[in-house]
Amino acid sequence: MSALPPTVDDSPIWDIWLSQFRLPIINVNCEVGTFAALSDGAYSTDDLAQELGVDSRALAMHLAALCAMGMVEKRLGQWRATHLARTWLHPEGEGYWGHFCKQIDNNTLLQERLLESLRTGKRPGSAGEGSGDVTERPAEWERGTMSAEAAQGIATFMHAHSQAPALGAAAQPVFGTLGSLMDVGCGSGVYGIEIARANPGLKVVLMDLKEMATEAQKFVDRAGMGAQVTTAGVNMFTEEWRRGHHGHFFSNVFHDWSDETNRLLAKKSFDALPSGGRIFLNEILMDDEGTGPFPAAAFSLLMLVGTLGKQYSLPEFRDILESAGFTQVSAERTGGGYYSLVSAVKP
Repeated sequence: MSALPPTVDDSPIWDIWLSQFRLPIINVNCEVGTFAALSDGAYSTDDLAQELGVDSRALAMHLAALCAMGMVEKRLGQWRATHLARTWLHPEGEGYWGHFCKQIDNNTLLQERLLESLRTGKRPGSAGEGSGDVTERPAEWERGTMSAEAAQGIATFMHAHSQAPALGAAAQPVFGTLGSLMDVGCGSGVYGIEIARANPGLKVVLMDLKEMATEAQKFVDRAGMGAQVTTAGVNMFTEEWRRGHHGHFFSNVFHDWSDETNRLLAKKSFDALPSGGRIFLNEILMDDEGTGPFPAAAFSLLMLVGTLGKQYSLPEFRDILESAGFTQVSAERTGGGYYSLVSAVKP
């Protein structure tokens, strides 16, 4: 057998995948005038959005990626172009690379989606509606139902890109202190399965829409983990959550949704947990200033064009969780690629 089992660190693969954003980000911001504006003056995000005629929230996500790429910098809340951008990306500069970059960018679909979302602040429409394409995942969740074909496609994709971070999460000793855990929005169930495998005394319930729960059960059966892991088909927004679990685990769930929706999810979790229960968010975190790092910023742009969310920082998650009543908010890198495990406690 030539294929090797998954390891914890898949960050080089993430780097390759997310590199697709580098050139389109440059081209889109050349087109809307970001580099020209920030070469001539300093702007806050809101003021720059008004100057360029784009959406402020989406612009902040672009600026984070550009900052991580060394093209802009943020000082005292004001953005400026770096010397690199002023020299090579100002449209009136002798060394302007914008025309050349535009000519060699073949990822026109992504560039068009980035440009549309930057201007409107909304997720572009998906041409793959009903096809099982992973770009339609949030739309399926919003409707509260999906086809079996879509569920299978999403589960397969999520399982592939979640194996390394699932191993990283499962290695965290805190899960050994729990008696039961509910994996909310479980996808293929890879996280719950690996956490259960690492903690033989832990019972895990994989909760998702019924179509996804059906797919997750296949992965449970394949892993031979049926004695520890069960599934539950539940719409996390409209139906009651099972109570009595000592922990709720969310991986790549909160990044699909707006701040307002995440506050709703945090409150539903808080209400369903017992005193002393814990909530866990497994996510790739933005830094506290919202200026990178690039993997988080690029992943955030993927959320911009494909979901209603973004990648959040720990201070943003702390605000969301504390608004629901949680305390002791903290985060720790898991060793699973770029992921961190955010946790909080219900008093």
